Amino acid sequence: MRTLLEVVGLSVSFDGFKAINNLSFDIRPAELRAVIGPNGAGKTTFMDIVTGKTKPDHGSVLWGEKSVNLVGLDEAEIAQAGIGRKFQKPTVFEDQTVFENLLMSLSSKRDVWSVFTYRRTEADCASVDKLALDIGLGDDLHRVAGELSHGQKQWLEIGMLLAQDPKLLLVDEPAAGMTPEEREKTTAILVEAAKTRAVVVVEHDMEFVRRLNCRVTVLHEGSVLAEGSLDHVTSNQEVIDVYLGR
Repeated sequence: MRTLLEVVGLSVSFDGFKAINNLSFDIRPAELRAVIGPNGAGKTTFMDIVTGKTKPDHGSVLWGEKSVNLVGLDEAEIAQAGIGRKFQKPTVFEDQTVFENLLMSLSSKRDVWSVFTYRRTEADCASVDKLALDIGLGDDLHRVAGELSHGQKQWLEIGMLLAQDPKLLLVDEPAAGMTPEEREKTTAILVEAAKTRAVVVVEHDMEFVRRLNCRVTVLHEGSVLAEGSLDHVTSNQEVIDVYLGR
């Protein structure tokens, strides 16, 4: 089966500490994947390398049907290639409405000059309406983003990334600080998104990971320790020793 993203032999050190150690695994198109592991396992560094924020010492990040190596490309080039990333703390335009946040994020080929003369179209408005419904904010389009709850801001940022139509969405601890009801809605948003693109979720909340009902990759000391269903990896003695037993 073809892969969308393949990391091959990645290694990177910071001041003598090996954050990623010969890491290799792959993500398929339209796949939901959870990445778990103890603090310092390399989860965030993995996302930093994929998105171009950090350059590895060794290894490759192969992307798409042509297996383009993303190592060496800058963050903007990688984003344009179809990789979106959501950080743990939501970053939305607080003074703008939900509608305006989503509208500004819509994928387009507009150049720097046409941005100033852009006029919204009916198709754009319809796209925003659908996105808002998909992320549970259909009744909040005209609310200022700063008024939203923490969970709603998380949904809005996911919607803003989906508006750019990425082929791969990297999501960092989406359930942090959410109510049980918000976590349930977030699960539904991510599961639905993964039907049309790859979604990789880094998460500590095991109950949230269980709700995702997807393949799980466990990282430890910068390498893959185990992979499979949540039940499979959590019954692995090494995983219990280095992660679950702590």
